[in-house]
Amino acid sequence: MSVSLAKGGNVALHTVAPSVTALRIGLGWRANAEPGSPFDLDASALLCSRGRVPGDEYFVFYNNPTSPERSVEHLGDDLQGSTGKRDDEVIDVDLARVPEEIDSIVFCVSIYEAEGREQHFGRVSDAYIRVVGRTDGLEIARYDLTGHAAGQTAVVFGELSRADGEWRFRAVGRGYPTGLRGIVTEHGVDVR
Repeated sequence: MSVSLAKGGNVALHTVAPSVTALRIGLGWRANAEPGSPFDLDASALLCSRGRVPGDEYFVFYNNPTSPERSVEHLGDDLQGSTGKRDDEVIDVDLARVPEEIDSIVFCVSIYEAEGREQHFGRVSDAYIRVVGRTDGLEIARYDLTGHAAGQTAVVFGELSRADGEWRFRAVGRGYPTGLRGIVTEHGVDVR
């Protein structure tokens, strides 16, 4: 049974899927068709300890597809966007391999070259994040982002967090007009 979350809502994974340790985080969206450059949206994950990455290698995205201990893996960049029939990009998480000092994993989506292409999330619809058990393929939780995001070029979709040995998923939906740079610098990634 999947839990549908509203913005700010959260669910303890052990209450829905007590034995799950391997997750698939599916992220999807539909760029509204308009003349101009095609949209290229990119998913990424930040493994954090008290809100900050312990090192830049804990920023997982298409150019750094795995965390150092391989607990988080980006499964590839989809340059074409949604067909509406599958997740656009997927990030696998092996909870058992996540280092003890990591207490959260932040999942975000950004628009590639958004400023130069004059693109923003106000022109993106049907955006979602879902948490799926990797072994059985069953959806555990889902958050469908709603609302106007004009001017936002990156959005934190959701977050896994650990407290007292238990993992929770929270629907975030926080936009950033400063793009991916704004998200990663806030979480301690060294952007040059």
